[in-house]
Amino acid sequence: MDAVRIGRALRAIRLRSELRQADIAMRAGVSRAFVSKVECGRAQGSDLRRIESICRVLGADLDIRIRWRGEGLDRLLDEAHSRLVARLVKRLTSLGWECAVEVSFNEFGERGSIDLLAWHRRTRALLVIEVKSVVPDVQATIFGLDRKARLGPKVAAAGGWDVASASRLLVIRDTSASRRRVADVASVFGAAFPARGPDVRRWLRQPNGSLSGLLFLPDSTAGGIGRGSSGRQRVGRPRNAPKPS
Repeated sequence: MDAVRIGRALRAIRLRSELRQADIAMRAGVSRAFVSKVECGRAQGSDLRRIESICRVLGADLDIRIRWRGEGLDRLLDEAHSRLVARLVKRLTSLGWECAVEVSFNEFGERGSIDLLAWHRRTRALLVIEVKSVVPDVQATIFGLDRKARLGPKVAAAGGWDVASASRLLVIRDTSASRRRVADVASVFGAAFPARGPDVRRWLRQPNGSLSGLLFLPDSTAGGIGRGSSGRQRVGRPRNAPKPS
């Protein structure tokens, strides 16, 4: 069970429906704290954990999906990712980078796509960027970005970019849940992405050498690349509405 994706999906649907956690809790007969725990991707039932353990032993995956209005959920969940990519492109372009979005590759049987590929003409620096609206499976993300960074110069050369150095950057939507998830495995993220906010921003302005960094980025349209608001959205209690017990 992908508890993070389930929590993300439920939160996105709740916000689109203009409901508060308290509203959901009252209607579902659970506590607001439990709703919050589920939305943060930290809730797993003991029975599901046991089933998941059995699946792991058998080499199988336990697949629990949430469906909402056909393909509407996928579009809803993609909105945050699209906003982050658009914001990155705008900022990088203003700093002199040339950007290519969703760059597909097929190198000796290795296939995939790079969220954002950026090239700095003056320094010939290449930056391979992976964008995540939620903190994903850590090891899979590191491995995937390693592979894309390794293939990046070949992909860039095919597009006519002359590369002198290649770097990688993991961009994560700035929310309290994402920061908590990164803090939980701080040693892993620290080893894989030693450069953080201020260092990353300085490097983007003046690329010098290689970078392996992590950047939290709010998906709002205001501001530049840096640490801003958490991007948290709230639904207010309607006027004259009674407080839930």
